[in-house]
Amino acid sequence: MKQCDMKKIFLLLTFVGVFTAAMAQDEKHSVATNSFFANWYVQAGATWSAWYGVGEKSLVAPFHKFPSGEGYTGQGASFAIGKWFTPGIGLRTKVNAWREGSKVNGIKPDNYWTANEQVMLNLTNLLMGYSETRLWNVIPYVGAGVNRNMTRKKYHTALSLGLLNTLKLSNRLLANVELGWNSYEGCGGLALKNRRQQFSVEVGLTYRIGRTGWKKAPDVDAINALHQGELDAVQAMADDAHAEIDDLRQQVEDLKKQQHTPPVYKTNATETKTENRVVMPPVSVFFNLGKAVVMGVRDKENVAAIAKVAKENNLQLLVTGYADSKTGTEAQNQRLSEQRAEAVANELVRLGVSRDKIEVRGAGGVNTLSTTENNRRVVVEAKQ
Repeated sequence: MKQCDMKKIFLLLTFVGVFTAAMAQDEKHSVATNSFFANWYVQAGATWSAWYGVGEKSLVAPFHKFPSGEGYTGQGASFAIGKWFTPGIGLRTKVNAWREGSKVNGIKPDNYWTANEQVMLNLTNLLMGYSETRLWNVIPYVGAGVNRNMTRKKYHTALSLGLLNTLKLSNRLLANVELGWNSYEGCGGLALKNRRQQFSVEVGLTYRIGRTGWKKAPDVDAINALHQGELDAVQAMADDAHAEIDDLRQQVEDLKKQQHTPPVYKTNATETKTENRVVMPPVSVFFNLGKAVVMGVRDKENVAAIAKVAKENNLQLLVTGYADSKTGTEAQNQRLSEQRAEAVANELVRLGVSRDKIEVRGAGGVNTLSTTENNRRVVVEAKQ
């Protein structure tokens, strides 16, 4: 096999991996940082390798022995453990063990192991964004470590780089196809021309440990906007409540003045009458989403003021409950509006208003007020 042919094959495999990832039609999103114990994984694989050593005249000299394992080719195994710190960046500690060829010219083949610490870059996530449903990922890596010749009992520095392709089989299990390069066994320094080069193809599996995946990052602007909307609604309800309380207080003062006003007599009739008429505007009591309990201090003050006016003037009251139509079904909103009206009626009875003076109605879900939250209310008014 010619050198140019090997380069074409390598480039073709790389292109296929990148193209497959790029064609994946999936939903990508930004993510939040996970804890240290999330997104760990272990890998195991079987490898076939070919070597090009110092003094050899051709890079492709070993490859004609594939897959026999003779000469400068051999089989081995690998094990790795790693962690992804972000969807695009991770670290991996990888150990390879192999035998270099078979017995040639009476020379015993060498046994090796190499340990490398490698930086992993998930190119697919970096370029396309993270997606939980993506099937294929292309991951280049680069690293350094130590090589041990077990036969000759020598240690050497090791350099590595490669391209890992993963195919998702399940949420935890991935299939691996890896193309790698290792450089080791110095013969006069770190220059590549003085080192042996190992080219490998690896097939294996990845198993993801513990918590997997990445949570979607919260939309801070949307959260702030929601909180501001809720604050505005609460402020509007508070302003309405203050205005209603002031109206009730004014009505009480007017009623006291009317009680000291001389009676008015009809001039053209023998029968005399005294007429004192109290006008009470509608008063609203507001509720939280899905709730039917009078909780707010101002709402309780409103109910107490209504009860006082109703008892002093023997008023008939109409209590009407509402829900907002934007949440819940029609049946749920009808039931909730009735429950809210009953809650206010029960509070009025507890404050001394006779039950037979109160009429209760449920109006269901409405959308009559501009702020959705203000539709979750009970309106109390005097019957004419």
